[in-house]
Amino acid sequence: MSTQKNTGSTGAQSNALLLLITRLHFYIGLFVGPFIFIAAFTGVLYIITPQLESALYSDALTTQSIGEYKTLTEQIAAAKSNLDEELTLFAVRPAPEQGDTTRIMFLDPTAGLSGARALFIDPVTLELKGNLAVYGTSGILPLRTTIDYLHRQLLLGEFGRYYSELAASWLWFAALGGLFLWMKGGKKNQTEFASRTLHLTKRRRHGQLGLVIFMGLLFFSATGLTWSKWAGGNIGDVRKTLGWVTPSVSLSLTAIEENSDEHADHIQHTDHLPKPTTEVPNDRLFDQILATAKSAGINAHKLEIKPPKSIDKAWYVREIDRSWPSQVDSVAIDPRSMTVTSRSDFETYPLIAKLIRWGIDAHMGILFGVVNQVILTFFGLALCLMIIWGYKMWWMRRPTAGQTVKPLLQAWNRLSGLGKIVTLLIAILLSISLPVMGVSLILFLLVDLFRWQQQSKQ
Repeated sequence: MSTQKNTGSTGAQSNALLLLITRLHFYIGLFVGPFIFIAAFTGVLYIITPQLESALYSDALTTQSIGEYKTLTEQIAAAKSNLDEELTLFAVRPAPEQGDTTRIMFLDPTAGLSGARALFIDPVTLELKGNLAVYGTSGILPLRTTIDYLHRQLLLGEFGRYYSELAASWLWFAALGGLFLWMKGGKKNQTEFASRTLHLTKRRRHGQLGLVIFMGLLFFSATGLTWSKWAGGNIGDVRKTLGWVTPSVSLSLTAIEENSDEHADHIQHTDHLPKPTTEVPNDRLFDQILATAKSAGINAHKLEIKPPKSIDKAWYVREIDRSWPSQVDSVAIDPRSMTVTSRSDFETYPLIAKLIRWGIDAHMGILFGVVNQVILTFFGLALCLMIIWGYKMWWMRRPTAGQTVKPLLQAWNRLSGLGKIVTLLIAILLSISLPVMGVSLILFLLVDLFRWQQQSKQ
């Protein structure tokens, strides 16, 4: 008899947990689903546009000139001669190969979202080939910059960041919840809706597709959260505590450390840009700095040279080829002695720092080139399709007048005392770690409480 009671109690708790996760999964799909859909769709747009951007801006990016390159000093002078007003020079990217142009980059508050402008100079003829706003380590141009900001903040500025953080905060939970429901509730649901063939077909497709992209959903959620405002800040604090910070060079000639940022392609605002300074860098030093960096092993095709922001800072030269194999070494150079004062080599990074670097670049479709783009496009479109099927399933099962609903709080109330405590503690910890998730969870509960009260009155 006792065994039967224990078995019944265990079954009741299992059903209560199943109902709890079912309702929460439903709320995520109903209320957060549109935001996840937008994030996935705009992410796909971002991933598939590199080739389009290369074609669209080919006149600025390429040249037909063949011959010996002019010095960087001459190329910088040519760029400055084409400016309508004096702007602060903050970086130079020498032409990687024959047929490419050199980017001379300036701070420009009129450059829209990026805050930076590049003049594209033919390194052979010194002809101006283009004048465009540029952004990030990958040097994306206006088209992709707009899509990038659409993906991250819907072009709404700081407030828009909450949308993407909301999507990333719940995506991993929706994936895990969906896996749990498929494992625990699949047979029960198939029996319950066997008479509704169309609904059952969509449910199977929704679940099967979710299994195929399950690991991708966790990956996108985790890497996306690192860019978020609130959760990203917490993740950064944890990384510092555990020593998982990406190694960086010291740019100070007085031993003050400068932090690196592996999110430079996807960072918010223009915090990645140096502040305008009254110190005028000596343009004639660029060629010497480049030669010193190359002799120190900074030899990737894609390089960026940044002059110091003040006289107590070193020059900064870094590799910016984020494809496979990653070439992201960097050095700091003292312009007085032309010696390397600090360096950071990717091969010496701790494993965690390497995985973070690769994860971010894979998220952006950079790491493995076209293969990376194809895989991310598949995952993004599959997620969009899953959300559409989810809404169709909800529409077919939507409550009719007088039909009993199953509130989330009612399911939680059926848990054992220990179950209630555990779920409550998990909710509190997640809300502290992922504040946007916490606020949205409160809203879910308020909606759920209202529905429960309305049902009780009937």
